[in-house]
Amino acid sequence: MKEKLQYFPITSYSIIMGLSGLTIAFGKFYHMQWMPRIFYDSLLFFTFSLFLTISILYGLKAIRHPEEVKADFKHRIRINFFSAISISLILLSIAFMTYWPFLSMVLWWIGTILQTILMFYTISFWIQHNFEIHHMNPAWFIPVVGNMLVPIAGVEYMPKAFSFFYFAVGFFFWVILFVIFLNRAIFHHQLPQKFIPTLFILIAPPAIGFIAYIRLTQSWDNFAIFMLFIAYFFVILLLFLYRSFKNLEFFISWWAFTFPLMAITIASVVAYQITHQTIFKYFAFALILLALITVGFVLWKTIEKMKQGEICIKED
Repeated sequence: MKEKLQYFPITSYSIIMGLSGLTIAFGKFYHMQWMPRIFYDSLLFFTFSLFLTISILYGLKAIRHPEEVKADFKHRIRINFFSAISISLILLSIAFMTYWPFLSMVLWWIGTILQTILMFYTISFWIQHNFEIHHMNPAWFIPVVGNMLVPIAGVEYMPKAFSFFYFAVGFFFWVILFVIFLNRAIFHHQLPQKFIPTLFILIAPPAIGFIAYIRLTQSWDNFAIFMLFIAYFFVILLLFLYRSFKNLEFFISWWAFTFPLMAITIASVVAYQITHQTIFKYFAFALILLALITVGFVLWKTIEKMKQGEICIKED
């Protein structure tokens, strides 16, 4: 048990990202009267309880094995997953926004402060260390996604200018990092198997950016349409890349591609709410079905690996 705690992975927070996204999607479907409330309520409190459990376990790891946490902070890949903690807090804030506004505000403030610290620390880490192009992978987008999430609940708790700062930073780094990633993907070695599922993270920045932009401006304009359609483009692109996902060994990082599917599902519901165009409703139902199948599959693989004792082990 001691060894399991020592190697408890920071990537576990990607599970909360996926389940929180699904909770928010269930909430949107409930408010549209497309789904009973019980699914939203049940998953909301299950996800919050799981977040507390993971946080306690990683907190115990930090107390008993601080050298392992320091190693995670200095790791060229795992450092990006620390932002999954702040993202999980912000996502839970969004999920609780209509259910329990006070708790939502508390979670948002904690998540936003932590996101700000982790954002500056991670970017400083990138600048202060020498990286080879093969170190680049879609996990680098995780700190960026966190910035774009801030305005979704943030417009309720702070002036819009505050949220625009995070939106601007997130959008800027999304464009920059995507150019670097495309260069790495096309002109250099293929991604390691462990990180191929994280290609789904490419969907998240434009999908979340669309939702955040709508929250900030309340405007269905050309830029909003641009962000939404870019997100749809990445969904279609990944369908064409399906061969890359065959016969992959399971890693906990697979949870990273569940959250982006929730993001584009929610974006489709928002688009339908604004335009009342039926096509977006069809997209929302198709995408949530795909998301549910994906979460079910990844959950099954996670439980299977836990039974085999292959989750909390030393990683390269």
